[in-house]
Amino acid sequence: MSQPHPTLPPVAVILPSFNEEGAVASQVRAIRRALDERGVTNEILVVDDGSTDRTAEDALAAGARVLRHQENRGYGAAIKAGISAAQFDTCVIIDADNTYPAHEIPALLAELETADMVVGARTRGNVHIPWVRRPGKWLLVKLAERIAGQPIADLNSGLRAFRRECVTQYFPILPNRFSFTTTITLAYLADDYRVAYHPIEYYRRTGTSKIRPRHFLDFVTLVLRMAMFFQPLKIFVPLALGAELLGVCKVAFDVVGLFARTTARGWSLLFEPTLSTSAILLLLLGFQLLLVGMVADGVLRRIAQRNRLLAPSRAVWVRETTATEEPGAPDVRR
Repeated sequence: MSQPHPTLPPVAVILPSFNEEGAVASQVRAIRRALDERGVTNEILVVDDGSTDRTAEDALAAGARVLRHQENRGYGAAIKAGISAAQFDTCVIIDADNTYPAHEIPALLAELETADMVVGARTRGNVHIPWVRRPGKWLLVKLAERIAGQPIADLNSGLRAFRRECVTQYFPILPNRFSFTTTITLAYLADDYRVAYHPIEYYRRTGTSKIRPRHFLDFVTLVLRMAMFFQPLKIFVPLALGAELLGVCKVAFDVVGLFARTTARGWSLLFEPTLSTSAILLLLLGFQLLLVGMVADGVLRRIAQRNRLLAPSRAVWVRETTATEEPGAPDVRR
């Protein structure tokens, strides 16, 4: 006998779209079909970010609600506009280019019951990411994992589910361009929200990709900026240690070089010029970087303590035994 499906919450599915007339209608229909089959109350909101083709008209014809920007504001701006206009607190974002499987949305919603955000991680067999992007993507993920202090299955997946009350508190720091997903992932992890990863496939896109090689540097800059927002010591401590290590090496080189350039021995060595200016500057630089990192970390924690009230995490379950039950029969409550 098959187990009944859990009841899923009403959801707003947001599709940021820019010149996606070849794919948006089929993606809208696939999303509607996947949610209707599970009986999920839903709205599909296509944010037309200044398209010059028939993206808006095709989305309307497929049954979506359309929000249109008169000019192109960026991927992140489109998502933020969609979240603000959504009718429901539970939101899913998905690209309109048919790269992400719409049928996985109910699975993400089910996992959201025990998480604060569920990311569709592109780790299943059929994943079409161009090989030219993979080295940069790997390096970016490793840098982000260093800052977050935990593994990240997919840093910038465009398919994810979350609750509006939690994500809107980060709107002031969420960029308007492609870095939206990277930023929100690091922000959640830095503030100890639970991020779950659901393996998905990733198909070949319909149409032309909007991402260019120059965006890699933008992503790296963004990750470093997020570290400054949440974990400044993870930036300043390695820099300080690197400067100190170089300084110590230069000191050792100067000391060894002293014996090669002078014949003085004994106490007279104390009166010989030993340390170079570069060695002293490197040692001082390392000490100053450490102090700056400690001050930045202290200031951020003080500000957070006084002024910042985070939305409560929903990834908390309480198990207790009721008075009418035996101790071995736990009652599960959220």
